[in-house]
Amino acid sequence: MKTVGIIAEYNPFHNGHLYHLQQAKALSNADFAIVVLSGDFTQRGTPALLDKYARCEMALCCGADLVIELPVCFATGSAEYFAKGAVSILSGLKTDALCFGSECGSIDALRRTARILADEPEPFRNALIQNLHKGMSFPAARSLAMSQYLTEADYDDSLLKSPNNILGVEYLKALIKLDSPMEVYTLPRQGAGYSDDSLQDPHFCSALALRHRLLDGGTCDEFSSFIPKAALHILERELASQKSVHTDDFSSMLFYRLLQLQAEGYSAFADVSEALSDKMAKLLEHYISWTQFCSDLLKSKDLTHSRLDRSLLHILLDMKKQDLCDYEASGNAQYARVLGFRADSKLLFSGLSKKLPLITKLSDADRLLSPVGMRQLQQDIFAAHLYESVKAQKTGGPMLNEYRRQIVIVP
Repeated sequence: MKTVGIIAEYNPFHNGHLYHLQQAKALSNADFAIVVLSGDFTQRGTPALLDKYARCEMALCCGADLVIELPVCFATGSAEYFAKGAVSILSGLKTDALCFGSECGSIDALRRTARILADEPEPFRNALIQNLHKGMSFPAARSLAMSQYLTEADYDDSLLKSPNNILGVEYLKALIKLDSPMEVYTLPRQGAGYSDDSLQDPHFCSALALRHRLLDGGTCDEFSSFIPKAALHILERELASQKSVHTDDFSSMLFYRLLQLQAEGYSAFADVSEALSDKMAKLLEHYISWTQFCSDLLKSKDLTHSRLDRSLLHILLDMKKQDLCDYEASGNAQYARVLGFRADSKLLFSGLSKKLPLITKLSDADRLLSPVGMRQLQQDIFAAHLYESVKAQKTGGPMLNEYRRQIVIVP
């Protein structure tokens, strides 16, 4: 039995994701595909369009065999933390291979860059520090430092400027630090780029384009050429029964948290520097909404929009720097929580490594997890309940309790 791992958000699932799933199995000659999926909040620091159970079902209906939730502390982290958490789950399950998309499509180029970032040779590190002191954002400073360190004519200085390349490098860096024997494959991204919000390609578009069109009042009929039929049916069903969830749905909750903590400041939270904390406290009286606070008041050339959104989300979710330090010291992901699986893939469970606790029932967590693991899981549950409370407010229906949610099983 051979397994291939895929790390994803599927926000929402589209043809590019289907292509990735199919090619991952083919390239690795795997019998089963294990997807590590972000929960109800994403790496951009924003809520997912649909909840994790709907996106899990999309994945299973389109070829995934097992879906594991990526704990929210990693799902909402920087590319480095996102990768560390996801790779530690796949490694803990002894997955045989990992397949990810990239803009460059070259595993050798990505691996060479990952090795430098893992080792951090002194000339590279000095260049990075100098670039940061110039007021550059971390991604821009690191990309330039790599160009300054690798002066060979064949080095592509755009490699660390592309989002999928950046994540791919972080996956490889995490595997290097784990000394993992996992096979690694990369696929060139098909069609529109990660940040392309157009729908010009007849078959492939970005998830960002789909989200923007839905937010602008688009209908599912417009997406029939971009989303596999099984996933489109789930999207139609979910949008018919509930409205999609957006960042500003959490504006009042965030303001309450910021006001509550204003006197003590926010620098204890993940991604929040002392300078950013002071700026938040100073500008809080002008707060109108989450997006207005982030885009109009907090924006600056040295902080990306995603970094600001993640900072605000970490304050809302009570996710502190010390939490991340404790998780990293304990091996990052503390468990593999099953969101769903295909009924005809039950054989997969018998071959999974038990190196990492496998959680199928939340009621079993107390006896399976350490105190650090329980803290990590409680953050997942809190995030899910916060997300569900917003859904309930928008639909007028009941809030679904995470302890009563059933694992998704697709025939």
